[in-house]
Formats: sequence, structure tokens, C-alpha cells
Amino acid sequence: MARPLRIEYENAFYHVMNRGRGRQRIYTADEYYNAFLKCLKEAHQRFGLEIHAYCLMGNHYHLLVKTPRGNLSRAMRHIDGVYTQRHNRLKKTDGSLFRGRYKAILVDEHSYLLQLSRYIHRNPIELRTPLVKQLAAYQWSSYPAYINKQKPPEWLNRAVVYGELGAVQRYQSYRAYVAMGVDDETQQFYQSQRQPTIWGGKEFKATAYSKALSLDSEISHKGINTPIDMNKVILLVAKQTDCAEAEITTAKRGRGAMNTARGLAMKLCQDYSDARLTDIAVKFNVGHYSTIS
Repeated sequence: MARPLRIEYENAFYHVMNRGRGRQRIYTADEYYNAFLKCLKEAHQRFGLEIHAYCLMGNHYHLLVKTPRGNLSRAMRHIDGVYTQRHNRLKKTDGSLFRGRYKAILVDEHSYLLQLSRYIHRNPIELRTPLVKQLAAYQWSSYPAYINKQKPPEWLNRAVVYGELGAVQRYQSYRAYVAMGVDDETQQFYQSQRQPTIWGGKEFKATAYSKALSLDSEISHKGINTPIDMNKVILLVAKQTDCAEAEITTAKRGRGAMNTARGLAMKLCQDYSDARLTDIAVKFNVGHYSTIS
């Protein structure tokens, strides 16, 4: 069977989903939900991922995201990977948490973004046994923030969906829109046995496929959205701290070996270079990548 295409490019919108292995619960208490939300915040800060909507269910999650840097794989590797670590630490267990790689549907934002946000937000009451009687009461979703019943996280972007709604009274209008229920077109799309990886018209699909990448590579762009090279980060830190580059990339041991410039450079490489922890560990001569975190 041919491997599916990875379609990643700057400013693309996706509906991202993943489920616990064997349908096991991936959130069992408040601290688990909060640990996942922390991962979303970090993905926003480190990889520029825009989160436009989310809904965390017991054994799966739904995200509506935008990738200004065209780096969905890198951002999701952080979210799923780091959350697995935090989950296992809280649960005092080990091993894989998710059933496999996340599923991502590329979405034509001009045609389906508003409908998708409604589909995601209605998840808690679309079950055979609803999780809540009133949708606004479900706290692990961005819906309460959308209707101004909960303070939104600083990393949640509501403006784009509000813009698609095109209403002056955005809170009331969005509540009324969601209350209308999932439309037939959206229902048919998500109930399809062979669900497409792109939700959009022929022209949108043609454009998207022209940007498709195989699973063996990731997109790389030059321009203002390009992550900063690790060597440049180290050079800038060395200049600002009046420290030799070799001192930054070489580990010192023993009492009094604290090196602020080295720690700062590691942190900036993690946040702005888009490098993997294993790459950073090699660059800074660290024994194991977990030390970087």
C-alpha cells in the first residue's frame, strides 16, 4: 500500500485528531487535561503553531490549527510526544499512549473553517451518552471561551473563526450557530468510510496536492517564518554574553561549573531553531536528549 502524502505548507489549516491506544483514556483527571493544554501552549511558543479550537475528550482529542511555518509534523511530534511523557509520569507507567501517528485533515479555511469549529466544539454532546447537558459546561474545550463564558488561554486564536462568522454580536451569534447542530455536509464528510485527507473543492485540492510531500521529508522554506539555525543562535548568545562559542557547546562539570550562556543557548535553540532534542544534545555535547528538557 502506498504511503499517504504529508501535505505541509505555510499558513495551512488542519483538523488534527488522535486517539488512545486500544481506545484507552488519555485524560483521567484535571492534571492530565492541563498537562496536554501546556503542550499546546509550548507548541504555539516554540513552533509558531496557531490553535484556533480544541476539544479534549476522554480517549481522544480534536484540534483546529494553522501552521504559519509549514511545520505540522514538528509541532505534533512535540504535542503527542511530550504529553505521553507527562502522562506516564503522572500515571507512574511507561510505553506508548496513542494508537499511532495523529490524523490530519487539510481544510479549505474559506469554505469549511466555521463548520469545522462547530463540529469540534459539539463533540461532548454528540455522543450516545452526552458528557454534559449544556455545552458551555464542558471546560476542556475552547467553546466556553468562544462564547465568553471562560477566559481564553493567551495562545487561543478566536479571531479567524469569528471573522468567518461575520457577525457583530460574536458571542451570541457563535452560540446560536453551534446550537444549530452539525450540518449535513460536515456529517457526511466525517461519516465517510474512506475519509479524505483534504476537505475542500477541486481547485483547493489541486493546489494542495501540488505542495504535497512524502512522509520521508519535511518542508523547508526561506523567509521570515524560517526557524533560526542553531549555529547562529550560539553565535548571537556568545556575542551578547561575551562568552566563547566553545564554552557554550562544551559541558563543564564540578562545583562552580554553572554556565548561564550555555543554558540560555540551549533554551533558545529549543524554542527557535526547530531542531529535535537529539540534535540539540549532539550540538551541546549532552549525554542524553532528555537532559535538554
